[in-house]
Amino acid sequence: MQAAQQNYPDSRIVLGKMDGGVLLEEFASCFAGILNGDSPRFQRLFWEIVDRRDLWVFQQSTVFQNQYFGGREKIILFDALEGHLREDETIRREKLHDSDRRGNQAWGKWGIAVSQMGDLPVSLYTGDKFDSNIAVIVPKDQSLVPAIWAFCSSFDFSKAVRRIDQKLNATNATLVKVPFDLEHWQQVAAENGPLPEPHSDDPTQWLFDGIVATSEHPLQVAVARLLGCKWHQQKEDHLESFAEEEGIVCLPAVAGKPPAAERLRALLVAAYNNEFSPDVIERLLSAVGFAGQGLDVWLRDEFFAQHCALFHNRPFIWHIWDGRRDGFSALVNYHKLDSARLERLIYTYLGAWIEKQKMERDAGTAGADGRLVAALELQKKLQLIREGEPPYDIYVRWKPLHEQPIGWEPDLNDGVRLNIRPFVSAGILRSKFTINWNKDRGKNPDGSERLNNLHLTRAEKHAARRQG
Repeated sequence: MQAAQQNYPDSRIVLGKMDGGVLLEEFASCFAGILNGDSPRFQRLFWEIVDRRDLWVFQQSTVFQNQYFGGREKIILFDALEGHLREDETIRREKLHDSDRRGNQAWGKWGIAVSQMGDLPVSLYTGDKFDSNIAVIVPKDQSLVPAIWAFCSSFDFSKAVRRIDQKLNATNATLVKVPFDLEHWQQVAAENGPLPEPHSDDPTQWLFDGIVATSEHPLQVAVARLLGCKWHQQKEDHLESFAEEEGIVCLPAVAGKPPAAERLRALLVAAYNNEFSPDVIERLLSAVGFAGQGLDVWLRDEFFAQHCALFHNRPFIWHIWDGRRDGFSALVNYHKLDSARLERLIYTYLGAWIEKQKMERDAGTAGADGRLVAALELQKKLQLIREGEPPYDIYVRWKPLHEQPIGWEPDLNDGVRLNIRPFVSAGILRSKFTINWNKDRGKNPDGSERLNNLHLTRAEKHAARRQG
């Protein structure tokens, strides 16, 4: 009936009859998330930065299917001490209308995070900052979280929302303007049992605890643990003794250290403890498509490609090699690869490999001459990265010229995308992956384009520093 349309939320015209009853907005509010105005500048994936300090905070985002704890990959440069998102206050207030504060009524509470596209998949919300791609439903009475979760994670919820809002991106206001039978969904929640405590076995989620044996990707986690990487929820355990403090693990035996595959196997034995058997490694390799080929082959040929794919093309372990399958390769922990450790890679580890190849060449060992040439070329490229002349320089578009890094002096806050450019330009990473330095969307506060693929000489940077 036409008259009935006036009774629907916001007098919306609905195709078909809507169920009557109390709307969800009687029991909960729905909030939009933070708009930052420049995601490449203000957002990172949490594994890009180890030391968040007071600058970075977790920021929840979308999921592709219903799950208790998902969408927890991002952090945002919120900067609690010097100002939200570290940008001029007038820009935040006048241009973006204090959008860095959107959703603050939900912060610190529990609720339901709704991904606003498609079938509106949901995840539990536990009080963190969240972005504009999700809306968070927060019950006015926190004891109603289980009941509202039961409703929102059911098909009934998305069906009801889509009945009144067919837009690709459903608005946050619409999400609570659907009928909600509190008594029914409380009963469903009681039958489902209590909600779980925040946890994830997925290493791409900040709730992951770093445990190899229970991980969804045990080989990736094992390699990360070997390189000394840590997750935020990780506690000290017996695997700490296997971690390489320098964050450099060579695939061949170099400088008196055993090959990477041997070290990784020892860590896996300890990780699985009493449950370990030779079948464990075979099962793990089979799961990543390398059944019967050995840890050494997987590390050499496929680890890095799978690492990039799993961690959204922002790798925190870099596989540096000289282009030969029988040549020099090393895994490095990006978080620890400062100038001093890069020099150690160049002269201690690669240097030892070069001396070995010279000895084998002089002894007439087959292939040694080719390995020596490849290693010397890799050493030359690493030295160029250390010096940082174009095209092996780092450029950060939001930093003034006098703050641009000179040579290999990366600021981890700038993110993997910018800091990895010299290594990609040099062509010394084991495999290609999806990364670029195209112009970013939007414009800078002064109206200029957000260009990333620029190169500056050391002389230009030194001159800018002298001028202050």
